[in-house]
Amino acid sequence: MELVYKNATKSDVEILIDIYNSAFYDDYLRYGECPAFGRTKEEMEKSIENFPKVIAYNQNTAVGVISTQNKGNGKYYVGCLGVKKEYQGQGIGTSLMKKFLLECSDWKEITLVTPIDKEENIKFYTERFDFKIIGEENDGTVIVYQFQLTR
Repeated sequence: MELVYKNATKSDVEILIDIYNSAFYDDYLRYGECPAFGRTKEEMEKSIENFPKVIAYNQNTAVGVISTQNKGNGKYYVGCLGVKKEYQGQGIGTSLMKKFLLECSDWKEITLVTPIDKEENIKFYTERFDFKIIGEENDGTVIVYQFQLTR
């Protein structure tokens, strides 16, 4: 699979909503809530402003997205890493994360959260990228692990 990447703009709102809804529908069903699922156009436009996004395309089809926030001083927060359900398990999430790590070469610390019972996510971050679990917190009614990667 040959991926092409594009920085998202407000004109990509509907594409982003489609990716998010596909990637996070199961979480919405599982937990009864998911902040990434069911966003309105206005919510996604605001999200693009606060969390710049890079969309991955495979043969002109948007298949995944990474959303990050530069907190300054080499600190970044990954707000979302999502891949459309039918494309999961094909290395797209890994590719997006690697692209982020290469392009933000000044990073010293990266943080993110994921539900504590999402074993596939925990394995992805800890085994592929060496993130460490540094705590847990409530995100609505969902308990999430806090992850950190430092260098």
